[in-house]
Amino acid sequence: MNATPANAAPPRSYAPEVVVAAGCLIALITFGPRASAGLFQIPMTVEFGWGRDTFGLALAIQNLLWGLGAPFAGAIADRYGTVKVLCTGALLYAAGLVAMAYASTPLQLHLGAGVLIGFGLSACSFNLVLAAFGKLLPDRWRPLAFGAGTAAGSFGQFLFPPIGNILIDTLGWHQALVVFAFTLLPVLPVSIFLSTRKLGGQAAKTAANLPNQTIVQALTEAFRHRSYVFLVLGFFTCGFQLAFITVHMPAYLKDAGLPAWVGGWTLAVIGLANAVGSLSAGWLSTRMPKRYLLAWIYLGRAVAIAVFIMIPASPVTCIAFGIAIGLLWLSTVPPTSALVMLMFGTKYMAMLYGFAFFSHQVGGFLGVWLGGVLYESMGSYQFVWWLSVALGVISALINLPIVERPVERPVAQPA
Repeated sequence: MNATPANAAPPRSYAPEVVVAAGCLIALITFGPRASAGLFQIPMTVEFGWGRDTFGLALAIQNLLWGLGAPFAGAIADRYGTVKVLCTGALLYAAGLVAMAYASTPLQLHLGAGVLIGFGLSACSFNLVLAAFGKLLPDRWRPLAFGAGTAAGSFGQFLFPPIGNILIDTLGWHQALVVFAFTLLPVLPVSIFLSTRKLGGQAAKTAANLPNQTIVQALTEAFRHRSYVFLVLGFFTCGFQLAFITVHMPAYLKDAGLPAWVGGWTLAVIGLANAVGSLSAGWLSTRMPKRYLLAWIYLGRAVAIAVFIMIPASPVTCIAFGIAIGLLWLSTVPPTSALVMLMFGTKYMAMLYGFAFFSHQVGGFLGVWLGGVLYESMGSYQFVWWLSVALGVISALINLPIVERPVERPVAQPA
């Protein structure tokens, strides 16, 4: 019997075009409500008299638990398939939005917006979609599919904030959250097209490039690999910058005397530009060293943020910043996921990318939480903006020493 080539894709039930379309739709649906969270900060804090640190803590918990749950959701998806995990995540996410809509105390807000949505996102967001792409698609489809999945999430960020503004103005923020909860239900039927089959026999051994590798062995191998550690550490900055901007940008612009629509459209423009940036990053990942691409992205973000906070805020400068930062927003994801797959193969990709994503979300937790806490103590966001600039420069340097080749493993000799 012929051995399965190392780069061959496992058997799949659906055509690559269908797999990519389904994954992109799920990424769009699940990323949209989360990207609109900042729109609800002012209405909720005004109605209940909370400080921004209270709202910021809820979203910080969400980011942390999203990251904490990602490796476990990935390990379960690697072992038992993707569909059950996606469906469970979508239901938790929807329940969290409903709980957030009817929260009247900080504890209820933290349980709904923080715990339920956080764990829901860990099981149904683009980290699971990209891992499914890695398992289901042929090698030549993967880089652009990673970019397309990320871009679809970005289009959700473009689509949902303006809709959220309209819903808040017409129905109120409570009902807007309930409507967002119902938009997640299509994930359940669409996830069927991302059904992953468990590899068997020689195919599983070849795909992992190591016979019978366990989860513990895979984790030990990954965290002893210097390039993987550098990749994980650099991803921290991505989460810090993105979560801080997503949650606190509308309030920052309102403090600058700009109307609410500027914040909503700035987030929307970020999402639209990110669709272009993510697709471009997927394409560039096949044509240049991924470590250099990541370094340029992080450095570009640092420059864009520094310029933005040094000039007076206006609708024009905000939209221009949205375009600039949007092109670099989630463009880190295609090269990062491609590097994880290059280093370790596809067998445990969901779990190993999940640990990288956990670092991303620890950064997100600190970005959101520090934004709220330091605003309440200092009366401005300036310190956190400049911290984002410094972290961008550090991450650009961290990614340069990464070695782009598969991990060295002992090869079992045939009898």
